[in-house]
Amino acid sequence: MDDQQGHRSFYSTQRISQVNTQTHEKPEHQPLTVSDKDRRTTLIALLIVFLLAALDMTILSTAMPRIVAELNGLELYAWVTTAYMLASTVLVPIYGKLGDLYGRKLILIIGICIFLLGSMLCGISGEFGTLPLLGDGMHQLIVFRAIKGIGGAALFTSAIGIIADLYPPLQRAKFMGLFGAIFGIASIVGPALGGFLTDFATVTLFGHEIAGWRWVFYANVPLGFLALFMIAAKTPKLNHGTRGKIDFAGAALLLLVFIPFLLALTWGGSKYPWSSPTLLAMFALSLVSLVVFIMVEARTPDAVMPLSLFRSKVFVITNLSGFVIGMAFLGVVMFMPLFMQVVLGVNATNSGFSMFPLMAGLMVGSIVSGRLVSKSGHYKPYMVGGAAILVLGVYLLSGINPGTSLADLSWRMVVIGLGLGPSQSLVNLIVQAAFPMSQIGVATSSTQFFRQIGNTVGVAVFGTLLTLNLTAELPKQVPMLALAGGASFSLSQAQTSAMDPGALRERVASAMVNRPDADIDRVVTTLETGLRLAFSNAITAMFSASLWIILIGFLITLFIPVIPLHTGLPDKK
Repeated sequence: MDDQQGHRSFYSTQRISQVNTQTHEKPEHQPLTVSDKDRRTTLIALLIVFLLAALDMTILSTAMPRIVAELNGLELYAWVTTAYMLASTVLVPIYGKLGDLYGRKLILIIGICIFLLGSMLCGISGEFGTLPLLGDGMHQLIVFRAIKGIGGAALFTSAIGIIADLYPPLQRAKFMGLFGAIFGIASIVGPALGGFLTDFATVTLFGHEIAGWRWVFYANVPLGFLALFMIAAKTPKLNHGTRGKIDFAGAALLLLVFIPFLLALTWGGSKYPWSSPTLLAMFALSLVSLVVFIMVEARTPDAVMPLSLFRSKVFVITNLSGFVIGMAFLGVVMFMPLFMQVVLGVNATNSGFSMFPLMAGLMVGSIVSGRLVSKSGHYKPYMVGGAAILVLGVYLLSGINPGTSLADLSWRMVVIGLGLGPSQSLVNLIVQAAFPMSQIGVATSSTQFFRQIGNTVGVAVFGTLLTLNLTAELPKQVPMLALAGGASFSLSQAQTSAMDPGALRERVASAMVNRPDADIDRVVTTLETGLRLAFSNAITAMFSASLWIILIGFLITLFIPVIPLHTGLPDKK
């Protein structure tokens, strides 16, 4: 297995799907009678599928500040990502089993159709105002992102499975390198492309303006239909059989564990007091669901997550470390464009280019640590060293302010990327070394599940911190908000005003219509400076909170057991 292909936790679903295939693969590969031309066409189509899914994970971050500003949904910022990740993470093992039962080609076609439907629905979010059941534009986007995640889960799972059906193991490795290259390209191109479309793709068709950020979702459609046609027309009917049962109960219980928990985190302190009966009931439902999940999985032969894995100290401690570090990773990636666009006044395109240092540092840290470990066989120094560098990077990031330049921000992001790199490439390696070959598949898929759930929880936690911090900072930094916005001034209005000085001037002028002697320019300047400072303090306070989480991850990393990688047996020393 190629331990370098899943460099980033953004892409952990890829590894889940790969090992899911390995878990159910027959001991002796049985190649199909397929022409070389059809194999090549299928491979190209699968690469397009991977590009679709990889871009979707990276293209959205730089468009998000503009999206939430237009849809008035800053309080729900994190849920646009959380909804997609939660749906895609929980359903990956289910799609793997469905592919075994009914054929991966059929499941992939269904997945692409759902993914494209979700993309088009995301693009029209809010176009028709508030809708029954779905609510306003922001709530529509969250629901449609969940639909997209339901389809996205099938993309990686089925695509990797089709490669396993078409090629014997020795030939598969070179194609895994191509898929890894696709993810590398997407991590660099995605943020910049998302920013470019947001800034420059606004068009007017038949008298109706289509905002540039909507093309971030529509851009998937042409590529998706091309891949759909190629797979439907050229991919052969693949082997499948009734191997195992589908653990629907386990998947449903996982949703019951995490959805109430994440919703409670999102609403706590803002929509409801932390001690409110509603939140306490939601936390209780999550806890009860967790207990029931453990009971069900203990009695299920084809469990989504076999509980026997938790007997391994290596598995438990390594995954706990990956979970905690994963929380911090996506928090930085998702909210850094918000800082650059709202606080520094950078447009979406340049904020996308400004993410390059983080991704470059992450790729270098991942590749270099992987190669050094392959030469020495010692992984713990690089895991601990990476966590220490990450602590330093997040500490440096917590010191940024409205006067920070992009150059100053860039080198700090390089440090964070270098610190994240080792954990992205080595966690799977460590877990795989702790289990015999017969358990490597399920152990690795469970490891990636924990990492992606860590990402999901991290986005929800940091989104809650951002909302709470802004609620506290705005009255302190901008006491004139009532003058600018009337009796009520939402967080989304504050963000819109900070990103659009023209809109802020109109709001101030409207509020001061009966005061002709007022100095509107001075008021606008004061409000703009205060808004930027409020957002800066709120976001850096969020980064400061993540520093404590990273410190916990660092301490956990110190206790990762040392095992020789060549045998997988505990080190007697």
